[in-house]
Formats: sequence, C-alpha cells, structure tokens
Amino acid sequence: MGCCTRQCSMITLCILQLIATTERLVFDFLGFMWVPMLVGFLNIIFVLFGIFGSYQYRPKFMIVYSLWQLLWLGWNIFIICLYLEAGILSLEQHQYMLTFNTSSSESWWIEHGFNCSVTYNITTLPSGISTSERIGVTGCLLDYRYIEVIHAAVQCFLCVLGIAGAMVMVKKFNEEEDSFDFIGGFDSSYTAYNSHAQKPPATMQLEPIYVDARHRGLR
Repeated sequence: MGCCTRQCSMITLCILQLIATTERLVFDFLGFMWVPMLVGFLNIIFVLFGIFGSYQYRPKFMIVYSLWQLLWLGWNIFIICLYLEAGILSLEQHQYMLTFNTSSSESWWIEHGFNCSVTYNITTLPSGISTSERIGVTGCLLDYRYIEVIHAAVQCFLCVLGIAGAMVMVKKFNEEEDSFDFIGGFDSSYTAYNSHAQKPPATMQLEPIYVDARHRGLR
C-alpha cells in the first residue's frame, strides 16, 4: 500500500508521540507516579488508533484519536499549571492527584536531576535497622519541576500537531470517498442499473436456421 506525503507525515508524528510518551512513562514508573502512568498508557493506545486509522484510511479512528488528544492536551496543561503552581494549585496540597496519595510516590527527577546533590539524615534504630531521610537537594542545574513542565510542554506541542494532522486526514478521506462516489464507485443506483442492463433475458424465442430438404422439394 502506497503512502502519500500527508499520510506518512501523520504516521511519523504518531511514532514521535509514542516515543515521547514511552520515555515519560519510564521516569513516571521509576518515581511510582501512578496517575501519569495510567493516563500515559491510555495515550499510547489511542495513538495506535491514529497510526492504524492513517494507514488503513479509517476516518472514524482518526476522529477517536482527535477526541482523545483534546483530553490529553488538557491533562498536560493541568500538569504544567500544577508544577508551576498557577492560580490556586499547589504541588504540596494537590500531590495526591498524581500519586493516588501514596507516600513513596514523587518525581524521579527530584533526586536524579542534572548535577543534583542529595543530603540524607541516616538514623539507626535500636533494632539495628538504619533508615535514611532526605534533608535537601542542592546543586541541580534545572529544578525537577521545570523538567516535568518541559516534558508536558513537548506533549502539548505534539498533541496540537496531531489534532491538526488528524483533521486534515479526515477531510482528505472524505474528499476521496466523494470523488469515488461521483464516478460510480459506491453509487448503488449506478451499480443496480448496470447489473440490470447486462442481465440476459429470462426467456429466448428460438427460430430454425435451416429448412428441411423435404420442404425444399415441395417448393
């Protein structure tokens, strides 16, 4: 099956979305960020819808992909506002929206950012078990909040391109179907007329093609 420019561009964009979402899922998994992981898995599923719809010329699949991308865009905008603490949002108060309110869940980039130095307070219990508590993180070239914002901003950019590309593909598919109907490709009345015109008659009258010799003599 051939691949036109717009079709190949849409499939390439979906593949980029898969790569970006998978990369983000890996770090969310390392930080046990359960809600972003769940939403990310859903995004992968619907991006596969977009790839299949582009390759197989399925407008309905592209529409489903576009509707999800609107939700995905809204989710990433919410992530940006949450980490930047825009308006009434506060990361400390609304952390449960990302972690299902589990204490071990936090962004992996808090301790593993670029050039970050983590200070721990190690305590030894009477039972001999040692526990460590993070006191602070210093020296980071980029705060973990901005790293999360960059990830979400990249998703927003790809999402906007995906919605625009999907609308273009749906319009293209509809135009191709309309042009094919015009020449009788899917025109039911045209097909019925042709089939009726080419159908041989049910009965046929037979006529002799020669005359018996006996009758010739009588002439």
